[in-house]
Amino acid sequence: MTQRQTVGTSTSSGPGGEEPPRSPPRHVACVMDGNGRWAAQRSLPRTSGHRAAETAVIDVIEAARSAGVGWLSLYAFSTENWRRPSAEVDFLMHLVRRVVRKHAPLLHARGIRCRFLGVTDARVPPALARDFADLTTLTGDNRAMTLTVAFDHGGRRDIVEAARSLIRSGVPAEAVDEKSFAAHLPFPDTPDVDLVIRTSGEQRISNFMLWQVAYAEWVFPPVLWPDFRAPHFLECLHTYRQRERRFGGVLPHQNHRNHQNPQDHRNHLNHQDGEPRP
Repeated sequence: MTQRQTVGTSTSSGPGGEEPPRSPPRHVACVMDGNGRWAAQRSLPRTSGHRAAETAVIDVIEAARSAGVGWLSLYAFSTENWRRPSAEVDFLMHLVRRVVRKHAPLLHARGIRCRFLGVTDARVPPALARDFADLTTLTGDNRAMTLTVAFDHGGRRDIVEAARSLIRSGVPAEAVDEKSFAAHLPFPDTPDVDLVIRTSGEQRISNFMLWQVAYAEWVFPPVLWPDFRAPHFLECLHTYRQRERRFGGVLPHQNHRNHQNPQDHRNHLNHQDGEPRP
């Protein structure tokens, strides 16, 4: 996957020719990548990188809420991460539990609703699963922002489980469409992801919310996750605002231009690729 080129904004403008402010993305998802490399660069154990990531998590949550993002999803632990050394996995389980218990009062005070996507594997410590459930209950009525932490999560697994749920419910094959299928995914009220931020410069989906990111914009900042802060997050939101989201179609002003002068449009395309065409 490669990062899309930033394109010009809409031709509409406000008073004085200024570009009108664009709304923030409704749903932002972060693949928090680079903890191990951050530690390696400092000749520290990988666990030090995971520990340093806590500050970035809290900073991004605060930045997203302040920016008006309604839904924030963080990829904390994948189904594939169980393959890591057992000592590292055990450390992560204890670290996540400490972070959840430490910041639960702050998250609740900020009006953030917290949910955990995944948490189905029997290897998740029961005490950690209880902490997840307690935080979900504590913040269940909050509406300032919804924070979804993907923990023991796999996008393919979610799709398989949705298919199984459809079969068990007896829905005829002819009646299955995207809407009915999505209703069987975990947290079906979650809107599609508008923007995915993957830190560290890596450009992979990594089995993350595969259904929900189908039309997301992607940004790949080179900064490693433990160094990622609110200004980096806001810069990613700015990049998102510069993009024209077409969803496979064309924007109204482009469609108008093409219909008004199709020959000029053909000439423009020929000029862009540098090849003379009839």
